[in-house]
Amino acid sequence: MSYQEELIAGALYIVSTPIGNLGDISYRAVYILKNVDLIAAEDTRITSRLLNHYDISTKTIPYHSYNQKSQTPKLINKLRNGETLALVSDAGTPGISDPAYALVTACVQEKIRIIPIPGASALLAALVVSGLPVNRFVFEGFLPLKKGRQTKLNELKDEKRTLVFYESPHRVLKTVNQFLTYFGNRQCLMGREITKKFEEFYRGTLEELLSYLESRKIKGEIVLIVAGNAEKK
Repeated sequence: MSYQEELIAGALYIVSTPIGNLGDISYRAVYILKNVDLIAAEDTRITSRLLNHYDISTKTIPYHSYNQKSQTPKLINKLRNGETLALVSDAGTPGISDPAYALVTACVQEKIRIIPIPGASALLAALVVSGLPVNRFVFEGFLPLKKGRQTKLNELKDEKRTLVFYESPHRVLKTVNQFLTYFGNRQCLMGREITKKFEEFYRGTLEELLSYLESRKIKGEIVLIVAGNAEKK
């Protein structure tokens, strides 16, 4: 790899990392991770696998939802002092359903330079192979676990744009069942273990997906894509 660039002192680099396959990372991302002063990682144990694979020895510190309140001002001080910092999540693009938002907003308030390093994203990977309209879509991330869940589904039932959700394997059956109740029997896609050895994309109606899920045990993080309400004018 021969990529090089001059890092900007006091800048926060938002670095996208693979969502499964370690080959899904850019030359630029590897270079940035090797050359920044510090890497803030959602889970340092998960990030260490990637760093070891690419022989990256940069110091890492944890930055997650449980310590972001105390860590954010410390990281801001480091940036003010001219250190370069890379922020990574467990997988994919930081800021999508993970704690990166707090640090980014703090940097915006402090007028600290933020530089995105684009890369893998589970929601886009699933969306482009779904066969559903991709010109207009709504990303909802994870639905509320309890409070507000039914309200949110009721709000979304009339949405005309393609709907994109994240879900865990132990809740996916319940979620698809609720989709069927609130949305009716629409076309959908389930993406699972995207870019990994057991990658799977299941296309069909919500009824068909529900039947499929009832017949087997599902593992791995999941993206659910549901057609919008075609009847709504």
